[in-house]
Amino acid sequence: MKIFVFSFVLAALVVLLCTTFQPGKDDDLAAYVDPFIGTDYHGHVFIGASVPFGAVQLGPTNFTHGWDWCSGYHYSDSLLIGFSHLHLSGTGIGDLGDVLVMPYTGPLKRTRGTIDNPEIGFGSRYSHALEKAAPGFYAVHLQDYGIHAELTASERVGMHRYTFPQSDEAHLAIDLDHGIGWDSPVESFIEQVDDTTIVGYRFSKGWCSDQRVWFAMLLSKPLAPLQVFTDDAASAPGSGGLTAGLNFSTAANDVLMIKVGISPVNSANALANIRAEIPGWDFDQVVDEAREAWNAELAKIAITAPSEAQARTFYTALYHAMIAPALFNDANGDYRGTDKNVYESAPFENYTVFSLWDTYRAAHPLYTIIQAERVADMVQSMLAIDAQQGKLPVWHLMGSETNTMVGYHAVPVIVDAVFKGIAGVEKERALEAAKRSAMLDEEGLQFLQELGYIPAEKEVESVAKALEYAIDDWCIAQLALSLAKTADYDYFRQRARAYEKYFDPTTQFMRGVMGDGSWRQPFDPISASHRNDDYCEGNAWQYTWLVPHDVAGLIRLFEGDDAFVRKLDSLFTVDSRQVEGASPDISGLIGQYAHGNEPGHHTPYLYAFAGQQWKTAEKVRQIMDTFYNDQPDGLCGNEDCGQMSAWYIFSALGFYPVNPANGVYVLGSPLVHAAEIKMSDKTLKIVVKNNSPENIYIQAVKLNGQAYSKSYITHQDIVQGGEIEFVMGAEPNESFGREMADRPL
Repeated sequence: MKIFVFSFVLAALVVLLCTTFQPGKDDDLAAYVDPFIGTDYHGHVFIGASVPFGAVQLGPTNFTHGWDWCSGYHYSDSLLIGFSHLHLSGTGIGDLGDVLVMPYTGPLKRTRGTIDNPEIGFGSRYSHALEKAAPGFYAVHLQDYGIHAELTASERVGMHRYTFPQSDEAHLAIDLDHGIGWDSPVESFIEQVDDTTIVGYRFSKGWCSDQRVWFAMLLSKPLAPLQVFTDDAASAPGSGGLTAGLNFSTAANDVLMIKVGISPVNSANALANIRAEIPGWDFDQVVDEAREAWNAELAKIAITAPSEAQARTFYTALYHAMIAPALFNDANGDYRGTDKNVYESAPFENYTVFSLWDTYRAAHPLYTIIQAERVADMVQSMLAIDAQQGKLPVWHLMGSETNTMVGYHAVPVIVDAVFKGIAGVEKERALEAAKRSAMLDEEGLQFLQELGYIPAEKEVESVAKALEYAIDDWCIAQLALSLAKTADYDYFRQRARAYEKYFDPTTQFMRGVMGDGSWRQPFDPISASHRNDDYCEGNAWQYTWLVPHDVAGLIRLFEGDDAFVRKLDSLFTVDSRQVEGASPDISGLIGQYAHGNEPGHHTPYLYAFAGQQWKTAEKVRQIMDTFYNDQPDGLCGNEDCGQMSAWYIFSALGFYPVNPANGVYVLGSPLVHAAEIKMSDKTLKIVVKNNSPENIYIQAVKLNGQAYSKSYITHQDIVQGGEIEFVMGAEPNESFGREMADRPL
């Protein structure tokens, strides 16, 4: 009997250890970040060295073989052409790749080569077995040259350490011609100031129509004069897409270190950024400081996870959510605006890389909890952009407006910040900026103002545009109401209901409406043409639910909870087929629900609005288990500058902001066993009892020790701190959140 009891206890202990993972409070949380997650399949994430929200993303760059190389790197590749200082993370379009540096040995090469003829260039093969990545650090062995490359970074400076073999023909290539994706150089310049200092700039166009980057480079030891090449021939410094080179000799294990500062203003500021951020040559110290910076941010959410793999997935998601937006200023506060004028010593940190069609949904609400001070600067950056270009940012990149995707989604970000009490946001200025974007004569807005809807034959993606505009207009209405601007409130409240015009009660889908009021024909709810359709990167199945600001109104269109739930059930069970020409962004399918693209991210949480929170729990847990893991293919679609990860962070904690600007978070199915969300002066503790892969349903909730029957919590509940306790079970508690008074607002 004693042996049996001991065996039973031991077995129970083993099960506990295998299903619970809790990094200690003093642990190095960066150790649970794996930057390779999302570098395979369609994740498009950046890999390399950076600090949270830093201007520099220094990492390896491959040749661009197609869409999956939007970040400049894909896990399937094995040839890199250098290390560039600017990268995007998780986008659906490629750009940047500026100031590419590559060490090599052997005969001098004036070019990086081409995809079809790489051997003529200075690229090198590499192996994942000899590659390492961690927050603030990247290393790889360049197999063709026997060079060990290591990278780290501060906010505006990238630092390189190259260990060479013995060679009488060692080189360092500096490529100002290369760009990722659509990027191509317009003008570049490079000059050697002295034997350890090089300065220059690179102007380019592509997705970013007018990008200007200045740089300064410091070398750890003096090298021979710089050679500059254009058109594959030696040339004087200046003009075109330049490639330059430094030539030297090395003994075995000789080390060359490089510091590269970047600036949107000039090379003098780039050099000053180096002096301000990395004045010395202690590479390991910079690595440690970068890791400390990441640990300080990662520690804002401390979790107890079901397993170490899930801890890696969670903390890598948190890491990915803090790569962008990126700083776009100098250490002295100077930045170059959208109007290309220089603004000196700005009173806020200026940011860029606003992927707002994606990030307004969950990433920016996440920042209001754990990055409140940065949110204030991000909002100030958006309002400055409005002043400079005449409208709020749409998809802003490196001082240029790309006008990518639909909607004016700086509005919910700004309004959310206002209502959550983020300091320094002027409400009157915010309202005027929001109205300016909403009343433009572009992207179908002129029809919305004249007719109250967008005719399908007049404007491509009319349904997607109108539904996204309605969300933004609801936000404007609420802001106007808070300022007692009655006329503005009434006008934008009416525009926020424009979604009603697109709902066909016969098919129960959102459909294109023609100028004469008829439905567009023919109609196929699965149709999703990549370039010419009523929807944007989606179809009728996916867009029918895009009314997060008025879910109760959407339920009324379905004529009640039962019909609404039946249709929502069908979304997850119909055939997952896609038609020819569908956008590659439509990925991560469960039925026609597409988790790989953002318009549907709130959809699994809509069951709670119809009193069936338990179905939200089922779907959310299924999505977390199916579409997120700790492998290179651990994302089912573009990371999209933090949105894909923000969905997971919120969902793993047990709640999600369906309406991104009303401060309400709908409860789902917490994956963590426990968590602490640490804010400036408060901590919210999350306790999850009886949690397991089978126990996915909420049985009961307590908020600060009191029974809590609502299927949502508010932002005030979170930021006031305290404790929320979930009790989980294997069977649905169908009464939880069923009453009208307990449903989300």
